[in-house]
This record gives sequence, structure tokens and C-alpha cells, in this order.
Amino acid sequence: MIRHKHDSLAYEQFASFNSVDGLTHAVFTRHGGVSDGHLASLNVGSTVGDHPENVQENRRRMLSALDVDPASVRSSWQVHGSEVLVLTDRAPGPEEPIKADAIITNQPDLTLEMRFADCVPILLVDPEKRAIGLAHAGWRGTVQGVARRTVEAMQRAFGSDPAALLAGIGPSIGPDSYEVGPEVIEQVHAYFAPHHPDPQSAFVRPPQDASSNPHLDLWEANRFDLQQSGVRQIEVAGTCTMIHQEDYFSHRGAGGKAGRFGVLISLL
Repeated sequence: MIRHKHDSLAYEQFASFNSVDGLTHAVFTRHGGVSDGHLASLNVGSTVGDHPENVQENRRRMLSALDVDPASVRSSWQVHGSEVLVLTDRAPGPEEPIKADAIITNQPDLTLEMRFADCVPILLVDPEKRAIGLAHAGWRGTVQGVARRTVEAMQRAFGSDPAALLAGIGPSIGPDSYEVGPEVIEQVHAYFAPHHPDPQSAFVRPPQDASSNPHLDLWEANRFDLQQSGVRQIEVAGTCTMIHQEDYFSHRGAGGKAGRFGVLISLL
């Protein structure tokens, strides 16, 4: 990914997306906002105990950095599932966001927004059909196939060819940090076993010692699911939010007391 700065804000973009005309996207770091304490400083999460005026100002700064019209922004209520919200017109969003962990659209100038603090941001671009998608994949969303379901939704709604899609897997908790229990491993195996000869070795790392649990590789699991869906061009940031808490909020790293960093994508 390529790091950019706008005033005191810092954000990253996928290098493989640079060839797409009219595309605007960014994964924002935690820098350049007005929140303080454990939420310092560009927290855009409204459910983590921050002052509403801080969140509002942080969002204003984030949108301003990309010259995004606030009226163009569409988001969802993320619930760690795999529902896909399909936006096929520019009608205003509902007052209460729809529960969904992926959003897709082919509407020019609509900006998709989500918030993260360890879960995997998945960005999708169809340069041919001029469509985009944004998904939120924690372990629950991953084993429910949110990556695959987002690709399939773009196929149904817009006629997207998966082989033409560009995908980006953004900063999130990495395999060196993400320790999980046996109930998670069971669900990883149940979802991936029909498609992979040995999901245990592909997506799960053994415990580091006798007192620890296995580690889950969300990056590889979602990359594989995208690839199985027909996507061929996948860029993985490879940045662990828990290791790099100086740049990104990490729910696990902060013991559950973390802000949320923002991800935006739009296509003219």
C-alpha cells in the first residue's frame, strides 16, 4: 500500500487500484483527529464512548481529505455477519443504518464507508462495470463467506466478472497476533473444508507454546475465499493492527477499549 498525508491525517491506498480512472479510496490511520486518551485521535466510531462532536469532526476531516461530499456517504450497521447491502440508486440512506457487513454499488459518486479495529477491510473494484464493494470480515464474517457473498452479489446485481475485479485486503489483525479458541477453528474447518484439502494447515498456525491457543490467518482465509470466487487480482496490505497500534486502532490489542479507523471507497 502507498502512504499519503493530508495536513495531519495519514491514509493508505492500494497500489493496484491506481490504474482505475475515477476511483477514490483510502484506509485511514488513527492520526490527525481530535479525540483523546485511548481514542486518540481520528476515531470515527460512534459506539466506543467518544464525544459525538469529536466523532463528527473526525469524520469531517476524513471526508475532507478525499474531497468527499458528506451527502454521498452510505454506510451500514456492522454486525459480524455476511449480509450484502446492494445500492442501485442514489436515494438517501435510512435514518437508522441497515444491518449488513458488505455494501456494493454501481452508482457514481456514492461513497461507501465502514469502520474497523482488527477486522479485515475488503475493497472490491470492477473497472469494466464501474462498480465497487466494501466488506467487513471478522472471524464470524469470514466463516460465513462474506468475501465470497460480496463477489457473488456484484455478479448478480451488476454482471461483474470476478476475473475482472480488483481486490484489496486492508490492515487488520495478523496471523502472528490473532489467537483464537477451538470453537473458532472448528468453524473455520467447517466452512473451508469443502473447498480446501487442508484448511487447518492453510489458515491456522499451531500454538506458540503449551499455554497458548492456535492463531488464525484472516488474511489468507479471505484471500483464498476471493480466489475461489474467481478473483485473480488481490493485493494484501499485510499490516497487523495489533502490532502497529501506533498507526491503527486494535480492539484485541487495547483490551476491547479501542476507537475505529475509517475506510472509504467511491467511483465516479
